[in-house]
Amino acid sequence: MFTVSCRNDDPVVEIPKGDYQNGILISNEGNFGKPNASVSWSNPDFSSVKNEIYQTVNNQNLGDVLQSISFNGDLAYLVANNSNKIIVANRYTMKKEKEITDGLKLPRYSTVAGNYLYVTNSSGNTVAVYNLSTNDLVKKLTVTDAAERIVTAGKTVFVENASWGSGNKLTLINSADNTIKKEVTVPAGNIQKTVAYNGSVYTITNDKSAKASYIYQLSEAGDVVKTFTMSNISNAKNLEIDQNKIYFTSGLGVYSMDLNATAAPTDPVFKVTDNSWSTLYGFNVIDGKIYTADAKGFTEASEITVYSTTGAVLKTFKAGMGTNGFYKN
Repeated sequence: MFTVSCRNDDPVVEIPKGDYQNGILISNEGNFGKPNASVSWSNPDFSSVKNEIYQTVNNQNLGDVLQSISFNGDLAYLVANNSNKIIVANRYTMKKEKEITDGLKLPRYSTVAGNYLYVTNSSGNTVAVYNLSTNDLVKKLTVTDAAERIVTAGKTVFVENASWGSGNKLTLINSADNTIKKEVTVPAGNIQKTVAYNGSVYTITNDKSAKASYIYQLSEAGDVVKTFTMSNISNAKNLEIDQNKIYFTSGLGVYSMDLNATAAPTDPVFKVTDNSWSTLYGFNVIDGKIYTADAKGFTEASEITVYSTTGAVLKTFKAGMGTNGFYKN
């Protein structure tokens, strides 16, 4: 009788999915009325930055106003607002796979839930619902007030009924049957931005009359389960959550606090350099790095500055025209 022990010490080799895997995708809005929207990419240490990657791969313009990007598996959904289309591309190669136009009228944001893609349209205040397998339009839902940002928590889709700093409601959609469940009104202030994190939804609001801001945590059912009150911070916006920490901005200040904090911050961690209205046109926090974009008034390429969570500048580089978002890829 013999005992044989087998062991495989060979390292597992991951086959790259494309040139733009394991980095940051950057959405560049472009000038309104011109087909100069674009996507940029940076590797994790910023030693390689590539602009206009969609145009380079597909030999065609992306469109007019790249509003946002969402993902499902290997696919990226590039929402071109003023072109009234969504380009479906491989997120790692940027190779175009399909173009969606049906049911779109000034689309803004998108999210995936179950077997469906949900897209908000600012014209008509509608949410277009598409089958993910076929990209076919299956339904259009009309919401009251605006249809702006849209996020998923569990089986519920939350539609932000607020735009341009005005509006205090969220519409909840059941992704199982694509019906509107209910509307939720936040306790105070107008909604500035809504995000999803670990099965909950967080929305940041401003109450101009009280010169205060609030962050509300909502359950999948739409119930407010926690409130952060910033009584001395007005005009808070750019809400993001990363590694169990909440980040937001007010004026030129970048604020942070733990997700389980019992009190909101009173002072910013650091401030960015003022450059008029487009200073913080793009903002996100990804894997402990804070990404900011100065859109330079849409007169030249945006300047990206990446900070540590303590405010140390890690890198500065140029992207496209009107950078408005950063996405982990």
